[in-house]
Amino acid sequence: MDRTIAINVNRLCKTYDSHKAVDDLSFSIYAGEIFGLLGPNGAGKSTTLRTLITLLHPTSGTATVMGHDTVREADTVRTLIGYVPQERAIDRFLTGREHLQLLGALYHLTTDEATKRINELLKLVDLEDHADRPAKTYSGGMKRKLDIACGLLPNPKILFLDEPTLGLDVQSRLRIWEYVRMLKARGMTVVMTTNYLDEADQLCDRLAIIDGGKIKTLGSPVELKIALGGDIVSLTLKELDRIPSLETELKGRPAIKSVRTTTKGLDIRVESPEKALPAILEATNRLGCSIEFIQYNRPRLDDVFIAHTGRAITESIPETESAS
Repeated sequence: MDRTIAINVNRLCKTYDSHKAVDDLSFSIYAGEIFGLLGPNGAGKSTTLRTLITLLHPTSGTATVMGHDTVREADTVRTLIGYVPQERAIDRFLTGREHLQLLGALYHLTTDEATKRINELLKLVDLEDHADRPAKTYSGGMKRKLDIACGLLPNPKILFLDEPTLGLDVQSRLRIWEYVRMLKARGMTVVMTTNYLDEADQLCDRLAIIDGGKIKTLGSPVELKIALGGDIVSLTLKELDRIPSLETELKGRPAIKSVRTTTKGLDIRVESPEKALPAILEATNRLGCSIEFIQYNRPRLDDVFIAHTGRAITESIPETESAS
């Protein structure tokens, strides 16, 4: 991977009234990588992204895109980037091609240049056969492909994707992932926000877990999982009322690193299953717990998220932490 820094963020803060939506973020993004901001709704991901694309001014701190300050050189930054928002204002009655032609006029592309780019992009996102149909006839996945084509029209160096597959069916999500990988293969830098763990795991070269406006950890998915250490033993119990006592019993035992309650049992992070399993089974027998199901796996990205934030990504953010 190219180690040229495409984006540099230094002590970035964004405050609304007395609430810090983004709190002292510092990180760099390399040219040619897919970089993810992973976190639940309200973690500060979109605020960070909108600051990088010059839509918001930071309260303090700085950010540069290809060496250009996002506040002082905002006009230059905008010539270097493409942006695909969560929801684009698509006109239901315009065709896909007409959307791109309208955008081409806004970017002041010549007619010939716009026609060439539009034809290339319709082919790239597999909308050639649907280009002259009204957007109201498009599926959710097709609308998202049109969004990506719109973001790529100015031929950007860096593409920003805000929740690129939000609300899409599985097949459409996989297609969008395919296009994002293709853009990286062409040398484009991609910055994306997501609250889908599988998406971050599959697509991102590196990611920052962001929660409550702060970066909790940063690295490649593989690095983050290895750094967590330990494997996970998941127990599903028949008697849910026994979960708290079993949790208490197992905490602090040798070879057991952490114990977390789930809706139907416990997730137990262990140094090694060989050492921990006898202790786990002995404790369940002594307390009279009936195990319905036992599963063992290597650390997953959701385990990394829980370890660094104290909760699952699907759990709501406490009111005092909520950020836009």
